[in-house]
Amino acid sequence: MDDGLAPTLLYWISRAIEWCGILVIVGGLLFGSIRFLHTVLLGNADETSFRRYRADAGRGILLGLEFLVAADIIATVAIEPSLQSLAVLAGIIAIRTFLSLSLEVEVSGRWPWQQPHAEVRERQETK
Repeated sequence: MDDGLAPTLLYWISRAIEWCGILVIVGGLLFGSIRFLHTVLLGNADETSFRRYRADAGRGILLGLEFLVAADIIATVAIEPSLQSLAVLAGIIAIRTFLSLSLEVEVSGRWPWQQPHAEVRERQETK
């Protein structure tokens, strides 16, 4: 492969992955909003349905952030490998990791390393 073609190809691959991340976030928000709106229109809205809405939105954002981090890694390490770009990447990943951790706690109600509550485990086992 030509040396000029590889960075260009990697650039477009990273942009495509970024767009996928954006679409996942928007799709998750739309899915959660439509699902919650349907519940509201049926007159079944309560605290549980609102929590489910927040969880749906949070999951979409979490998955989208994973795509965005992958795109940043490709763009920074593969296209412009320098100490400055690596430092910027480290900062971006640290911020997005903090956001992901915060959203995970918000969605699940527990730290990722904690065991689920007994009733959550029972629901998961019966599925």
